[in-house]
Amino acid sequence: MNGTTRGIRNAFRNVIRSVSITVILGLSVGLALSMLIANQAVKQKIESVKSSVGNTVTVSPAGIRGFEGGGSALTQTQMDKISALAHVTAINETLSDRLSSSDTDLESAIELGNFGGRFAENSSNSSSSSSSNSSSSAQTPPDFADRGSQITVVGTTNPTDLSSTMGGGTFTLSSGRVFASNSSASVAVLGKAIASKNDLKVGSTFKAYGKTITVVGIFDGGNTFANNQVLMPLKTVQTLSDQVGQVNSAVVTIDSVTNVTGVSKTISSTLGSDSVDVTSSVETTEAAISSLKNIQTISLYSLIGAVVAGAVIILLTMIMIVRERRREIGVFKAIGASNVKVMWQFMSEAITLTLAGALVGIALGVVAAKPITNMLVTNNTATSTSTSQGPGGGPPSSTGSGGATQSQSRPGFGFGGRAANFVGGSISDINANVGWSIIADGLIVALIIAVAGSGVATLFIAKVRPAEVMRSE
Repeated sequence: MNGTTRGIRNAFRNVIRSVSITVILGLSVGLALSMLIANQAVKQKIESVKSSVGNTVTVSPAGIRGFEGGGSALTQTQMDKISALAHVTAINETLSDRLSSSDTDLESAIELGNFGGRFAENSSNSSSSSSSNSSSSAQTPPDFADRGSQITVVGTTNPTDLSSTMGGGTFTLSSGRVFASNSSASVAVLGKAIASKNDLKVGSTFKAYGKTITVVGIFDGGNTFANNQVLMPLKTVQTLSDQVGQVNSAVVTIDSVTNVTGVSKTISSTLGSDSVDVTSSVETTEAAISSLKNIQTISLYSLIGAVVAGAVIILLTMIMIVRERRREIGVFKAIGASNVKVMWQFMSEAITLTLAGALVGIALGVVAAKPITNMLVTNNTATSTSTSQGPGGGPPSSTGSGGATQSQSRPGFGFGGRAANFVGGSISDINANVGWSIIADGLIVALIIAVAGSGVATLFIAKVRPAEVMRSE
């Protein structure tokens, strides 16, 4: 019988001890495998965040946020200058407008509500006060009481990208089709809420700007505001609203995350920091990646700790076994067995115990990987949210290269809303997938534990002298 066979059989000589060691090693390997899976999942998510969020820049007229503020709309000439810049791969241009009941036969799917009513009351008081103290040439503020019935129309070159719309969200086409980026037809893609409110479907028509508009698609934006919007070709909205060549927001896609800062500064200097607000996703992406890297660091340290713990368990176990079998070792040496052969027998025993523990650990790791990853994500997301919120629990602000400060809570017409929403989803949406490569890595980890733990213990075998052992026994 060779040393390998004896080692495998010896691993189960003491059943109670073997089962105990197998369970303990199984927990160690299971934790190591769970941390390895979490580490790999977070690594993939970091790359996903970099490619999906970190390579865009939002350009908007200086001082304009949504339908508020001052400043002048962007022009097609300015868009052409941006397109000509190095590292710019695409631009999604949008022009948003509001339609009241006198401009369209559509009815809004959003009721005014208490919050809107508060704005209406404040606006009314403010309007009355200001009208008594201003000249007759002052413009009348918008009727906030009518805001609940107003329809938001978004002219866009990319209807599937809702990042520049006030509702933000994620575009999902429910039925029909989307229009081409260069279309100038009188067509629209409606949010599912406003389509349902007005009993419209693909092929139906409605009135807007005094024209008949055909519904070519219905979409789900993932939130109430987005689903109350009307998406139309940019050229169509520019023409019908008498704003030819004008844009009030543009999302610029950069070829690499590393070029975002440079392109942001170039856009600001080219168009003039007094004319545009330029906000990039760099700060938001860094915040997201920082939280993800915290999870990655925790999982890495836990992985190392689990491997070390397993190695220590095997080390102590093998030291105990070697001390118990000193007589057996002495006999083997006395009949001519070399130190290497005896050491290999005990290493085979350690590897057998570790592989048995690995089988248990892999099963535990596969089951526990997702819950453990979710727990790490939840804890780190909660921590990141509490530390990044502004005064009073509000979201932080980011400053664009144009010098304007933009609230991260304001969706659309600036990168803040899109980035915050996407990053929040990104951090919480981490898939801990278990593949054969991960299982193979788990077995490799188990072998490392076995070799590292038993290697040191078997060195004591070389110190066992047959004559002394036989005499003492």
